[in-house]
Amino acid sequence: MFYVSFLTSYGMRWRRKYAKMRAYGKKYSMRSVSDNTSAIRSGDILLFSTFRNENIRLPYFLDYYRRLGVSHFLMVDNDSEDGGRPYLAQQPDVSLWTTRASYRRSRFGVDWLNFLQRQYGHGHWCLTVDPDELFVYPFCDTRPIRALTDWLDSSHVRSFGAMLLDMYPKGRIDAVPYRAGQDPIEIAAWFDPGNYVIDRNPSYWNLWIQGGPRSRMFFRDLPKKAPALNKIPLVKWDKRYAYVSSTHTLLPRGLNLTYDQWGGEKASGVLLHTKFLSTFGEKAEEELTRKQHYAGSVEYKAYAEKIQKDPDLWCNWSEKYINWRQLEILGLMSKGNWA
Repeated sequence: MFYVSFLTSYGMRWRRKYAKMRAYGKKYSMRSVSDNTSAIRSGDILLFSTFRNENIRLPYFLDYYRRLGVSHFLMVDNDSEDGGRPYLAQQPDVSLWTTRASYRRSRFGVDWLNFLQRQYGHGHWCLTVDPDELFVYPFCDTRPIRALTDWLDSSHVRSFGAMLLDMYPKGRIDAVPYRAGQDPIEIAAWFDPGNYVIDRNPSYWNLWIQGGPRSRMFFRDLPKKAPALNKIPLVKWDKRYAYVSSTHTLLPRGLNLTYDQWGGEKASGVLLHTKFLSTFGEKAEEELTRKQHYAGSVEYKAYAEKIQKDPDLWCNWSEKYINWRQLEILGLMSKGNWA
């Protein structure tokens, strides 16, 4: 048993070192567009994100996280063609890099962000999210994100987990056009309150959550191939850390223990995933052509086939989003012992 444990521990250290080496190598594929990192101060909460052709989402994305209390955005543009790059280059609280390199070969953007987190995130609380993800945490309607990170610091907690909650409209997802600067929840206000399954990864110790409308609609016959919904988006970063698989998995493994192992409840959040707007059909077709996503974009193949036949994710069990307290009552997040 000791020998097996030793090998597992050694393997995880090697994987963490490998992830950092990959990240360092990928820095040469990125070109700085706008470097405002000199404005970063000790204690600032930082946000890291990669994007491609998300200009329509960026105004609300920035506004939402500024209101939560994010001080600086460090973003990687993967060869956008829609004007997002010049828009972000004008923002004084954004530092922007661009790359034409393969998203897939960078482990779906993980290598790019691991490098930036190592360079700029050390000692900071770092939030890593996509432009279609809105972070919701306990008391987010009355307390800034710094209240959460201060409480996590006082509790000696280094990472904070969140479940990805797919949001969608009632009716066809292309029925109501989304406009730049609009809150996407005005359109995609519904979600699946149940039908989730949870497992524990024995190697990395993180939870593995699947379900929701994507499992119900796109992977009904192959539920184990449905996308993972577990994420660890908020971390008190250290240059020794590294994401391994998107924000699903971190090293060292102890950072993945964002849940109580003894039957209690740890505080957790939700990422409102606003992928399913009127822009989705065009996005799915683009990603299907590029083949830059996991397993040859098998997820987008399922999307494209189903959306053509039935672009409505709503069902009789769908629930309309109200606030974080509703999500806690449904067991999708928890305030733990944060009062």
